[in-house]
Amino acid sequence: MEKFAALIDALVYTRSRNEKLRLIADYLRATPDPDRGWALAALTDGLDFPAVKSSTIRTILMERVDPVLWTLSRDFVGDTAETASLLWPAPLAPAGPPPTVSEAVALLGAMTRKSVLTELPAMLDRLDPSGRYALLKLATGAMRIGISSRLAKVAFAQAFAVSVEEVEEYWHCLAPPYAELFAWAAAGAPPPDIANLPTFRPFMLAHPLEELEVDLADYAAEWKWDGIRVQLVRAGDQSRVYSRSGDDISASFPELLDLLPFPAVFDGELLVRGSHQGGEEGGAASFNALQQRLGRKTVSKAMLADYPAFVRLYDVLLAEGEDLRAAPWTTRRARLEQLVTRLPASHFDLSQVIAAGSFTELAEIRGRTRDEAIEGVMLKRRDSPYVAGRRTGLWYKWKRDPLLIDCVLMYAQRGSGKRSSFYSDYTFGCWNGDPDAGAELLPVGKAYSGFTDEELKKLDRHVRRHTVNRFGPVRETDRSLVFEVAFDSVHASKRHKSGLAMRFPRIHRIRWDKPVHEADRISALAALVQD
Repeated sequence: MEKFAALIDALVYTRSRNEKLRLIADYLRATPDPDRGWALAALTDGLDFPAVKSSTIRTILMERVDPVLWTLSRDFVGDTAETASLLWPAPLAPAGPPPTVSEAVALLGAMTRKSVLTELPAMLDRLDPSGRYALLKLATGAMRIGISSRLAKVAFAQAFAVSVEEVEEYWHCLAPPYAELFAWAAAGAPPPDIANLPTFRPFMLAHPLEELEVDLADYAAEWKWDGIRVQLVRAGDQSRVYSRSGDDISASFPELLDLLPFPAVFDGELLVRGSHQGGEEGGAASFNALQQRLGRKTVSKAMLADYPAFVRLYDVLLAEGEDLRAAPWTTRRARLEQLVTRLPASHFDLSQVIAAGSFTELAEIRGRTRDEAIEGVMLKRRDSPYVAGRRTGLWYKWKRDPLLIDCVLMYAQRGSGKRSSFYSDYTFGCWNGDPDAGAELLPVGKAYSGFTDEELKKLDRHVRRHTVNRFGPVRETDRSLVFEVAFDSVHASKRHKSGLAMRFPRIHRIRWDKPVHEADRISALAALVQD
């Protein structure tokens, strides 16, 4: 655990991506199995210990330190694991040597909601502050140390001089501590056999189209649908639905399983049909409707009936034993058009190519479209193979222009990880009438992106100087600052007092110059809701 704690400590204080890659790679090469496998799983959010939650840590700490001291310290530090690791009182007697990573995983996995209250403290007594911090981060699954799952996989590939694309392809059919993966990469064993497993393949991604005009003789245009990108896989008489990050979401969409009549891997957009129909392309409800289905471990018959899911297919990677990824897009598209006729139309259709004679005409079509199920346009080079990740010049995404509205800052909360010392998460609202006539501000959204590091420092100072009330880690500010907020769409919502919910809100501009009474009304936002 000491070496793992040292790794976590070094990663927290390292900003350089290359240095982070080096640190992880060195650790993986120097650490024996299975410790390095469990550590890799922790870095990629691959571990889950149901008995250990942030509330559990809070309960344990408040039995050992002054509750007021805990609350004030947690509010100041902004991170539960860090606060607990620093406040933990020294044991009265030696508690034994630090656990290994493997021992820690075994002990955490065996804990229950009752036993954790005594067993976790016993583990913390065996560790110094850095070890306690690493253990609590591992236990709660909330690393937030600037390491993405992708970066950890790149580090693995660099550590053993293997292809990151191969690592990702094998990754999703293996379980921690990834013994087969290390045997292949580090010891030269045969690669894991995934031929008959419904395995996730990394998605091909697109670059944003920025002031670049493409020739439609070389590129095909499709709508970029506003659902979630999924991969449907059938192999070995099993079917799975995977999200963009490779998470298995099959349980949330059981109606899509067992519908593929042949082994294949399809790339598409998961959407739902509903009362809010899409445009002339037909049938897709807004993302707000899809959200009713996301994250559910079980789905009721009523939910299946009210929000029926379907997949709008973009591409085919494998079909009936043939790997099509190296073929050009035109070949894959022709094959996809053939295959879709063999799939049930109730649950599958084809994302149509946009008919446009020139880029100028395509721009006009894109500009006229306000279908709430459409997020923009995709441009795909006709001779492009299907390759994992983003490759320059092959695929571009041309998102539609965002909507803008002026809102007033109401609340601020500390961020996580590198932002744990800054108030960086902002809740903002619009007036429910004329502010000069006593109207109220009602919250309409929350954002934590869209500003520079320098702007963040200014915003943090503003929050601290203009705080009028505190609610734990949240500060209420006086009504003195206007944000110009960009968002993709707005929907009716029963969960919010304003009755509205924004889709992808982000700070577009900080209007230091604008009086708050000139911010927008709820009615202006409500007018943008599409029926």
